[in-house]
Amino acid sequence: MNKKLLALFMCGITAAAAFTACGKDIDPLSGNSGADSSSNIPMENVEIANFTAPQNGDTIIEMTIRDYGTVKFRLFPEYAEMGVDNFIKLAESGYYDGLTFHRVIKDFMIQGGDPNGNGTGGASTWGGEFDGGTNPHLIHVSGALAYANSGSTATNGSQFYIVTGNQNITDDFFTNYESRGYSFTDNQKTMYKQIGGTPFLDGNYTVFGQVIDGLDIVYKIQYAATDANDKPLLEDVIIESVKVSQYNGEEIKWYISDYDYDDPADAVPVNFTAPEEGDDIVVMDIKDYGTVKFRLFPEYAPKGVENFTELAKSGYYDGLTFHRIISDFMIQGGDPNGNGTGGESAWGDSFDGGTYYNLIHAAGAVSYANSGSTATNGSQFFIVTGEVFNEEGYESLAASGYSVRDAAKEIYSTAGGSPHLDGGYTVFGQVIDGLDIVFEIQNVDTDTSSKPIDDVIINSVKIEKYDGSDLKWYISDYNNNDISDDSDETTEQTSEDNTETDETSSESEEAKPTDSAE
Repeated sequence: MNKKLLALFMCGITAAAAFTACGKDIDPLSGNSGADSSSNIPMENVEIANFTAPQNGDTIIEMTIRDYGTVKFRLFPEYAEMGVDNFIKLAESGYYDGLTFHRVIKDFMIQGGDPNGNGTGGASTWGGEFDGGTNPHLIHVSGALAYANSGSTATNGSQFYIVTGNQNITDDFFTNYESRGYSFTDNQKTMYKQIGGTPFLDGNYTVFGQVIDGLDIVYKIQYAATDANDKPLLEDVIIESVKVSQYNGEEIKWYISDYDYDDPADAVPVNFTAPEEGDDIVVMDIKDYGTVKFRLFPEYAPKGVENFTELAKSGYYDGLTFHRIISDFMIQGGDPNGNGTGGESAWGDSFDGGTYYNLIHAAGAVSYANSGSTATNGSQFFIVTGEVFNEEGYESLAASGYSVRDAAKEIYSTAGGSPHLDGGYTVFGQVIDGLDIVFEIQNVDTDTSSKPIDDVIINSVKIEKYDGSDLKWYISDYNNNDISDDSDETTEQTSEDNTETDETSSESEEAKPTDSAE
């Protein structure tokens, strides 16, 4: 089955989409200069030193992270003397104690060391900035410790990051980057293909350490729910202390395979977990169609749930319409203007609902539309219908830069959905009854802006208590309903009929739920 390519795009793309879906590289920036450190410097084919063991008595770092545990680092004063000296002196002064990891990006890195907690602050032990340089013996493999900067290693301060990185680097990865002007040595390529990491950062950032214990902790942290600025959303990730210690010959665990580690990426998404009796659910009565019910996820999307429930209780949604409907994709509503240009949150203006990696855009998912990032959430929401995917569909997504983890594939291959939206929108609910109504609505006649010819009106939205009644998660739970397969003819027709020229971006070829409110 071929994934439809619709010329219906949002007014922008989220940071996550820009980094992972559109082929752009992420930089661990300190400050908001927007500097681009993308000039990968060709290196001599030297031996990689990241995984050389410390000697007894060597200085190491022990970083204790609240609610997670302790991460230990080997340091490399022989290759990054100033970087090591700076970090040790700051740690000994207690500088890092109580600070947070303010920027967390899955499959990339976790970043901390800013006293402002937002990426705008921090200074070296000497005051201001310092130049830690780079060394070809130290690269950005998984577990590497390096300094963030705002354009060059001469702007190093106190901010640092720990690499998690891409764990599936192949020869095709290097071919792609080399075609863009990057260069990598044979030793780099060998190491990255074995360990994973972020090769495109080499030559631009000062690597000065490597995790020797606690890499599983770093990996767990990278799965924290985050807002549009990649800041942990549900609770701060706090560095309780950073201590300077000595290596005493204890076991070294360089690689994630050295740990008894349950990768959250292997966990089944939580969309289809049942609510408890007495939990709040949403009951949406749609004129001429019937009632749609969906459960909420306050434990994963607290601001998103609070916003929707407060708006619903105020009667905000009563009488509004589903103003944008695209078959095999979604139905979108919640705009008082009825055209995608209006709406605001329960607090006025917009809010950041963030994303949680284990809530996905499966069929029946309820999510907020936005105009470029989750920080622009308002009142507009959409309910996913989507498509059932097979390997051809996943290959099509991969060619566009989207990756879908195996546990999510199991759902998208059975329930269907819109996986290209994951990571860019705040999912906060899942339909538990009335999905057949949503699927019926998606097939109404629409104009060239995807607006229904006849209004689809929301009579009321109420918050009620779940009473333990039967759950109907999947369209197959309903009589005489199924997600239709796309034929080439259908794909072509939809692509022509749903073109929205004033919301077109060359960044993507996938449909996006757009909130054009200003």
